[in-house]
Amino acid sequence: MIHRFLENTKVVLASGSDRRRFLLQMMGVKPLVLPSSYAETPNGLPPAEQVIAHASAKARTVQQDLDPDCLVIGADTIVVIDKMILGKPRNAAEAREYLRLLSGRSHWVYTGICLLYKDHVSTGYRRTKVTFDSLTESDIEEYVATEEPMDKAGAYGIQGFGAQFITEIEGCYFNVMGFPLNLFYQLCREVMA
Repeated sequence: MIHRFLENTKVVLASGSDRRRFLLQMMGVKPLVLPSSYAETPNGLPPAEQVIAHASAKARTVQQDLDPDCLVIGADTIVVIDKMILGKPRNAAEAREYLRLLSGRSHWVYTGICLLYKDHVSTGYRRTKVTFDSLTESDIEEYVATEEPMDKAGAYGIQGFGAQFITEIEGCYFNVMGFPLNLFYQLCREVMA
């Protein structure tokens, strides 16, 4: 169990994501939240490699100022459709554009996780297929007006108002939230062994 692995370990989340913090707390882990200063920029790598590279860079940026006995968690999530990577929208216009692309179609959500603990590094990723219902312009405008899309990869949140647009998911629900819990559990088992 995650909370048993980590009960005597200081856990640091290198992310300001409320969803990631919530999911960790749901598992009985109360992390210190220290968002990374690392700037996520497209790096030309395939999606799985990109999210692992970003997650690793975030974790390393935070770890350099900490005691090595801390478990540092880095994570990164992207949405991929038509070989295009959709990160967090820069503004409302881009959020609308993303939602039009997703409307009535399927896309992939990738999340990479990196755990750093003492001299151990463990990384991995999950991929989940998500299918959207067809959205009207009114749906898009009303959703963007909630401001929920603005801090989420692909401009939607499965755990909020965006849930009403999703017709099907294949894979890990928590991955779409930005933190695949089973992957985190497996990586904890590796790094804490």
